[in-house]
Amino acid sequence: MNRLAVATGLVFFVSFCGSAFAASAPDPSGTWNRGDGNAKVRIAPCGSHICATNVWIKDTSGGEAVGDKLVMTLKPKSADTLSGKAFDAKRSMTYAIQLKVAGQSLVTRGCVVGGLVCKSVNWSRAR
Repeated sequence: MNRLAVATGLVFFVSFCGSAFAASAPDPSGTWNRGDGNAKVRIAPCGSHICATNVWIKDTSGGEAVGDKLVMTLKPKSADTLSGKAFDAKRSMTYAIQLKVAGQSLVTRGCVVGGLVCKSVNWSRAR
């Protein structure tokens, strides 16, 4: 699995503090199941940032592991979207990232190479 796919998959899922943004900002807090069924992530505050941390991985052969973390710096872009940067220390890579929250659904989009290479991942809230 390529680095962008792994990082996009990882991110895209974490729990974060609702006070980190204005009340009208989208809130991706919680635990999310990745659409391909291979990962579960928790989005939560970590210091002054928001982190997406893998809490469960079905198949680790692609390089993903429980505990892998994306550290995100996000700002509201619209009523349902956050955007900013995500750093993956395991791979020493920084991505442009966008999270679109719609009720029980989350779509993450990670890009590298100045936005020329992007990947979107669908998530659903874990129960």
